[in-house]
Amino acid sequence: MKVLFSLLLVLFIASPILCAKVGKSNIPNAFNILKYGAKGDGHTDDSNAFLKAWKDVCSSTKGTPTLIVPAGKIFMTQPLTFQGPCKSRRMNVMIRGTITAPKNREHWKSDSNDHDSWITFSHISGLVVNGGGTLNGQGASWWDKNGSDRPTAVRFLGCDNLKHNSLTHLNSPKNHISITGCDGVLISNVKLIAPETSPNTDGVDISSSTKVFIEHSTISTGDDCVAINSGSKFINITNVKCGPGHGISIGSLGKNGEYATVENIYVAHITFTRTTNGARIKTWEGGSGYARKITYKNITLVGVKNPVIIDQQYNALQAIGKGVKISDVTFRNFRGTAKNKKAIELNCGSIGCTNIVLEEINIFGLNGERTSSSCKNAHVTSSSCNPTVTCIGK
Repeated sequence: MKVLFSLLLVLFIASPILCAKVGKSNIPNAFNILKYGAKGDGHTDDSNAFLKAWKDVCSSTKGTPTLIVPAGKIFMTQPLTFQGPCKSRRMNVMIRGTITAPKNREHWKSDSNDHDSWITFSHISGLVVNGGGTLNGQGASWWDKNGSDRPTAVRFLGCDNLKHNSLTHLNSPKNHISITGCDGVLISNVKLIAPETSPNTDGVDISSSTKVFIEHSTISTGDDCVAINSGSKFINITNVKCGPGHGISIGSLGKNGEYATVENIYVAHITFTRTTNGARIKTWEGGSGYARKITYKNITLVGVKNPVIIDQQYNALQAIGKGVKISDVTFRNFRGTAKNKKAIELNCGSIGCTNIVLEEINIFGLNGERTSSSCKNAHVTSSSCNPTVTCIGK
């Protein structure tokens, strides 16, 4: 009897381990890609298994359908589109293992070369993408290729009420994450990593989207940690470590004479480490529209080349009197060091920038030396500002 009891006890303790080994899940209404033929050996193309599993996930009406990418395996896929809308109001993609793109761009299928993204989630409401796993874009072989031809790693297109958290994104060919046409997004506890020398590998690129929150994340890439583009409003970025990279940027806006709008942007509690820029707004001369109601506050700077920069003449076209209007911008409580002597640059065009506020700014050089500023055609008020700002023009 004691022997039987001991045997049952051992089986009871071991059962969770055994379940994990065979890929079982205690998540209700879960769809494990291994059951759809995925190999997870890092070499076999598992694209069809993902798409077959997604078809069942998207058509399910029970609870919260969950696509499971199990831990301990590497799943290689060609470009994929997870298409919605789906029948359930809530969907979950749980990435516990690693998903990797083909190792070299030459290995992408010939009929996939026109894809602008590697993985696309399209028009899926109530989507949650999480799990603690990794998405590896294998971008190195793309980085010497023209930027317009390189794909974004992960694109969320028209996905309202989206949550994306607890994942690592590596080495995208271009942007790591693009948010396009989404309303209600929370990105948290993610790591976005690529070499400092990798071109145009933005961390998060936002366009035509509303109510986007990015928080408690680390972004270390070769371009903007976050780029906020036209059509974006009510964007909130907090508690982010940025660097290396090009900072957190509004724009560029108004390229080729386009009409562009950005408003209600709040960026706070950010640490910029050895970035090219810190807080940046960049617009093209010749464009139109506006960038307004923008706040950068509680910013820590560690060896940042250009800590505060507004450039209303980005790639100047000499279009006198035209431009994207920049107004109601506040820079408050900046502390730390600048790599360049010029720590603040407000370069506004003939249209001018209005209601620019600088408060509690204290930026020194790497060795404690004083920094300088430049200002043109901006209406500025400042207090407790080092370096001091004196504007010429408007």
